[in-house]
Amino acid sequence: MSHTEQWKVRLHLFEDEDGTTKAQVVLDTGTTELIGRGTAHCNPADTNVPEIGDELAAGRAMEDLGHQLLHIAEDDVQGVAGPRTTTAQSAGWPM
Repeated sequence: MSHTEQWKVRLHLFEDEDGTTKAQVVLDTGTTELIGRGTAHCNPADTNVPEIGDELAAGRAMEDLGHQLLHIAEDDVQGVAGPRTTTAQSAGWPM
């Protein structure tokens, strides 16, 4: 059985007035929209390199989104498979 999907991801980066870089990543599956968020703030003792703040904030937003997706998948697996009677995993999707 072949399955193909196309999900759209948009990443928004912006810096607020106190110098905090904020990232918001939006995943649109066509039926669901999830939003991951992340922030980064330059230590005053460090050299301000905006690209590093962007990378950190974006990475944290994507990590947040990834955790949300994994949580949803775990719930879906439980809904399809029902409750497990053992802690050993013999087959199925590893979590």
